[in-house]
Amino acid sequence: MALKNKYLIDLLETVKKRNQGEPEFIQAVTEVIETLEPVIEKRPDLVEAGVLDRLVEPERQIVFRVPWVDDNGKVQVNRGFRVQFNSAIGPYKGGIRLHPSVYIGIIKFLGFEQVFKNSLTTLPMGGGKGGSDFDPKGKSDGEVMRFCQSFMTELCKHIGADTDVPAGDIGTGAREIGYMFGQYKRLRNEFTGVLTGKGLTYGGSLARTEATGYGLCYFTNEMLKANGKSFEGKTVVISGSGNVAIYATEKATALGAKVVALSDSNGYIYDPDGIDLACVKQLKEVERKRIKEYVSTHPNATYTEGCKGIWTIKCDIALPCATQNEIDGESAAILVKNGCWCVSEGANMPSTPEAINTYLANGILYGPAKAANAGGVATSGLEMSQNSERLSWTFEEVDAKLHGIMVSIFNACDSAAKEYGMEGNYMAGANIAGFLKVAEAMKAQGCV
Repeated sequence: MALKNKYLIDLLETVKKRNQGEPEFIQAVTEVIETLEPVIEKRPDLVEAGVLDRLVEPERQIVFRVPWVDDNGKVQVNRGFRVQFNSAIGPYKGGIRLHPSVYIGIIKFLGFEQVFKNSLTTLPMGGGKGGSDFDPKGKSDGEVMRFCQSFMTELCKHIGADTDVPAGDIGTGAREIGYMFGQYKRLRNEFTGVLTGKGLTYGGSLARTEATGYGLCYFTNEMLKANGKSFEGKTVVISGSGNVAIYATEKATALGAKVVALSDSNGYIYDPDGIDLACVKQLKEVERKRIKEYVSTHPNATYTEGCKGIWTIKCDIALPCATQNEIDGESAAILVKNGCWCVSEGANMPSTPEAINTYLANGILYGPAKAANAGGVATSGLEMSQNSERLSWTFEEVDAKLHGIMVSIFNACDSAAKEYGMEGNYMAGANIAGFLKVAEAMKAQGCV
């Protein structure tokens, strides 16, 4: 999409100059700015207030050293990050990613996306993100604990229940959250809802583990219904095999679909009989094994090394739930050729700009990540509410609230797209709806 507004063209050039070597962040900002052009044309007051100039610049970027001792007694050093992007509508909120690919550009892109995602949930949460280039794979529990304790020793200076509330993300599960929470409590001598995704015995919320995957399917189902379609009887391909993918598989199956593929960072499985979710849960959640082990007990299933080929499997609906930019223009074209008519994103920014252009050009129903995968942070927000009230809601109560939030998110995207002359473009609708709430709050609070 070619920009015509000079202010936006100049703003994007400034972002590119200031953030060289951070392609993920530039990609995320470009996508949002391009869809906001009709809003800026209609709302010059937001330009005068400098809202967008401030929105593309994080309020705070924290980078720190994380030293820890491995099981051989050797000192290891990783780098830690926390980007507190925008607090206009509430305390910073966003996960902690532990993966070798993590650097400041990844964290900034995720934090920027989080601003819009959190706005869409209707809950009072600002946007932030954190992480480290530490890889928990292959590490002992002791090594992970020592890393998490060192990481939190610095991070605790910058977070709090009413300041910044981190959560899990890739590489940060219940184990890591537990170690981090324990260290925070020890250092600060307080028991607060400073982290979400906690264990149920110390303030966690029921349905949090399932939330992103379930929420993805709730959003997608609402999008399908609005276009006269449903999950019933449809073939679905899902990438990933972590929490998001597992519980998207569970909910899609419950809604009548057949999920035939899952993946991990090494490769993917295809089971024409439909994925045996109990087996996947045992492998990934209990035994912590690779997805390829699935085929040893399922003779009709096949395993293929490498991840990209998963998008060559014929399907009606594709749910990318692995990582950023996993679907490029070539893969998107193959999906279209093979008859796929819906893509909804469980991962953060899993489609490249070329892929998104292919979706929109071919009339594919497209659910963008900042709307479709907001269920996780929405339920984190519900966990924060429970912690503040010293209450614990039932699974059914949390799930019902999650379902209502995801329906409202779709309706907000749909309405905003229609209002600005882009009916059916839910990416534009998500960006516009998320932006306007944050923009109004920023304008009201003055130049801060």
